[in-house]
Amino acid sequence: MTSLNMDDFEVSENHPLDILELIVSQNEWPYDRTGNEEMTAVVNGEWSDFHVRYFWMQEENILQAACMLDMRIPNDKKNAIYETINLINERLVIGNFAIWTDDNTVMLRCSQILSQEPFERASACEKLTELLLEECNRYYPVFQFVLWAGKDPQEALEAAMLETVGQA
Repeated sequence: MTSLNMDDFEVSENHPLDILELIVSQNEWPYDRTGNEEMTAVVNGEWSDFHVRYFWMQEENILQAACMLDMRIPNDKKNAIYETINLINERLVIGNFAIWTDDNTVMLRCSQILSQEPFERASACEKLTELLLEECNRYYPVFQFVLWAGKDPQEALEAAMLETVGQA
């Protein structure tokens, strides 16, 4: 993800979706803004495309984001995926994974109360987007191991979180 170019940022741009529009434009991600409360973007992740939906709740001063992973959960795998989600959510600092019941997709949801100060608000929007993408890229293989490799959720989590040291 390209960092927000603050030279392009004007102090008058205090609406979170204006800030997010700048972020997605600088990263050349396709997006659609449907008004002052909602915007969607498609981001190329390490493993697949992610569909990110931002919701601005002005009265509460909360920005909510949901990142949908490009995978459908068959009914016979739901229990294993729920167990996987629980194991992953225990590790997350902010946000939570869930299954969107309308179409059985996995998503990561996060919410952020925003400052009124423009540069702090811009930084929070950027950090929220970074967090979503980092966590989705990190845990996508875990879900794949459970869905397509038939691994037990704990085994899948351990396999995906294995970090190599050194170079071959």
